[in-house]
Amino acid sequence: MAAVARARRIGGDFLPFFRAWIADPLRVASVMPSGAGLAALITSEVSAQTGPVLELGPGTGVFTRALIDRGVHQRDLTLIEFGADFAGLLSNRFPEARVVQADAARLRQHHLYDTPRVGAVVSGLPVLSMPARKVMSILAGAFSYLRPGGAFYQFTYGLRCPISRAILDRLGLKAVKLGSTRRNMPPATVYRITRRPSSRLMPLPA
Repeated sequence: MAAVARARRIGGDFLPFFRAWIADPLRVASVMPSGAGLAALITSEVSAQTGPVLELGPGTGVFTRALIDRGVHQRDLTLIEFGADFAGLLSNRFPEARVVQADAARLRQHHLYDTPRVGAVVSGLPVLSMPARKVMSILAGAFSYLRPGGAFYQFTYGLRCPISRAILDRLGLKAVKLGSTRRNMPPATVYRITRRPSSRLMPLPA
């Protein structure tokens, strides 16, 4: 029954997702929301013990629902969504979560947390279509909230890590392939991005 309900929910999300893609295909990387296989993979290392979770570009909330299914409380979720339509939908679906309508490249300006206390960042952002400087701003902002040992999870439809080696080196980060799933259309791969040992995020140029 749970699988049937999930399929109906994803099917019901197709129209608003497709409309958003038509309006801005660079902001919405796919014509349909992510599938259950990708949602399960990108949240597989997250649990109730992870603590606060920051989600970037949640869209219709497919990953959000998977996080909740993994035991994360809604009150521990902060959802950063640029689109007003999706932000409103998320507020209705997850009333106990904190929904912030904002550009993920401006994370540090929103002062989401007083200290680095986030245990994980889950990203549904189409970083492959973004300029390098914007990707660096997103990562620097996210890692400013991540506590030591926290991880940033990013998926891609491409054949390699969507964060370039140059950006990872610039910010003192490393990426490890978490896994791939064909239970998604198109098939997708997830990467875990963490700080390198004894590294600190380098400041971005003015």
